[in-house]
Amino acid sequence: MKYSHPPEVRPYLISKSLVPENQETPIHFYYGDIVTEKLFYRRNHFSYPNFASSFYHLPIEGLVHTPKVFSLQEIYSLPSKVIKVVLECSGDKRKLFKPKVFGEQWGKGAISQGIWKGVTLRTLLQYTGLHDSAKEIVFEGYDNGIRPDSNQLFNFSRSLPIEKAIDPETIIAYEYNNQPIPFKHGFPLRLIVPGWYAMASVKWIKKILVIGKEFKGPFQAVDYVYYPNKENDSGKFPVTTINVNSTIQYPLNMQLLHTGVYEINGIAWSGNGRIANVEISIDEGKSWNPCHLTTSSEKHSWVRWNYQWEALKRGEYTILSKAMDSNGNIQPLEPIWNRKGYGYNAIDRIKVKVE
Repeated sequence: MKYSHPPEVRPYLISKSLVPENQETPIHFYYGDIVTEKLFYRRNHFSYPNFASSFYHLPIEGLVHTPKVFSLQEIYSLPSKVIKVVLECSGDKRKLFKPKVFGEQWGKGAISQGIWKGVTLRTLLQYTGLHDSAKEIVFEGYDNGIRPDSNQLFNFSRSLPIEKAIDPETIIAYEYNNQPIPFKHGFPLRLIVPGWYAMASVKWIKKILVIGKEFKGPFQAVDYVYYPNKENDSGKFPVTTINVNSTIQYPLNMQLLHTGVYEINGIAWSGNGRIANVEISIDEGKSWNPCHLTTSSEKHSWVRWNYQWEALKRGEYTILSKAMDSNGNIQPLEPIWNRKGYGYNAIDRIKVKVE
């Protein structure tokens, strides 16, 4: 067959495991600001849930003045909020830790970004009220299964402290990129917690429970905890806010290049403010140069950046990228190692050879 122009070639998700399904976004080949449904990374602890969405209701119970069950139609009819958000798995870049840690060996693509629409949790809680003794709000998903460390059946459940739960940007979402949320990403309702790693953004919400104590479910008390010591649990603390981070998208790691002028580009993001600047090093960190931010710096979304590199000398080069956010957080040279491999945010590093 002859083509008048080259056939379009599209990237695909990168499979990590099939049951449960865990797949990376091909971040190095993705140059849009909004990740499509087909390329949005997939992170699951269990098989996909099985429930009848046509009979779907959302109960809010526990330490509330008036327990209430919301229908989908009620939720759709309430004032909505639209927000562009980076969702990053806390295990993003886990395979880069040294020494290696156990768990899904994510590369640099357990991250995606899009536009979510929903109703703020604060709005729903206006209908129920909160007791003065309320401390946390638990979100239970329909997805469930057996954990490796137990024979008990667990639903995926997480809690938020009251202050974070009633933040005006914490929403119960029902649309992604102007369409109903895809089933694999939490249809019909998904919690979206901007600025926190995505384990907080519980999918397929089954119920919301207000409690007066610290939630001790295994996906909060055991998993999604930083354990800085290999041998014991001393010094542990919870995984919450996304660390400042950056990823070089082009060139690719270990790529062969001709001599010439190249645009090094990538993304940078932070859960703790906006990206203030990104710097690049072509000489393994001996010197740094400012990058050009090509998109505006928004509170909960990544920025795109680039740098013009005149690669006129043959040889091997180590290219580094380093981001800083508006609160002064800077990517460290080395990550904070932890036993479960969360929150990797060391200066990004690739090698290329100019021939």
